[in-house]
Amino acid sequence: MKDREFVSVFRSSKKSDTYLYVRRGQKWDELPDALRSIFGQPVHAMDLLLSPDKKLARTSGKEVLEALAEKDFFLQMPEETETYIVDFRRKAEQRGK
Repeated sequence: MKDREFVSVFRSSKKSDTYLYVRRGQKWDELPDALRSIFGQPVHAMDLLLSPDKKLARTSGKEVLEALAEKDFFLQMPEETETYIVDFRRKAEQRGK
């Protein structure tokens, strides 16, 4: 893992709140086919100089840099929400009244 690396961040055109971190200049065609098909067309969000101690919204610089060293990309998926469970319970409670 490098101490610092220039990274490009792309958002997915298919899935909301899904981001892909790659080394700046990474060729899209060199990424795995499965990743490209589920991610959709990449939309450039930003470039940044990433270090292990950098804090990001839902991950850390260290986690991203480790993934880049291991597999050449880091995929950030949306946080899972359990609101549908809460909504289901509320609806069931309302029916019981």
